[in-house]
Amino acid sequence: MLRNTTKSWGWPSIVLHWIGALAIFVLLAHGWWMTHMVARPERLANYAWHSALGYDLMALLVLRLLWRWINPVPAQPVDSKPWERHAAQLGHIGLYVLMVVVSLTGWLTATTFRTPITSDLFGIKVPALVTSVERSTRNLVEETHLVLAYLLAAVVAIHVLGALRHHFVKHDDVFRRMIAPS
Repeated sequence: MLRNTTKSWGWPSIVLHWIGALAIFVLLAHGWWMTHMVARPERLANYAWHSALGYDLMALLVLRLLWRWINPVPAQPVDSKPWERHAAQLGHIGLYVLMVVVSLTGWLTATTFRTPITSDLFGIKVPALVTSVERSTRNLVEETHLVLAYLLAAVVAIHVLGALRHHFVKHDDVFRRMIAPS
């Protein structure tokens, strides 16, 4: 099934979800490793790779948002309590907002290096958002990116726990329908 229905996700939604989830996991893990473990001389190469994957995630996010905009979103299970519906809606809004803002602050940070990082993993050039900023502004943007990435990690963890709760505690199809369309 290609398109979403009110009961299940279509293949494009599922594929975009899991590729995006993998990219976010890799970016979060690599970002932590890169800023805490890598020796200073190797950091620039790591920042370039991290930025390149981040640019590709942004493109994927745009595709995902467009696909979601033109497709229905499967309904919550009928036995969901009002607080569960609100929590799911707020959680998804939080995920999308954080994915966009973390991506934008990362893009801004990448373009403020002495040599701006402006290529994705495929060598496609992206425009620099700025050409130069004061060091204090750059540090603020980079720190904002870091803090928001940690917040994104927390919201992702809650999202995963919610999906596992649906599968193992509530025994409904919320998790299963993100694995394969029914």
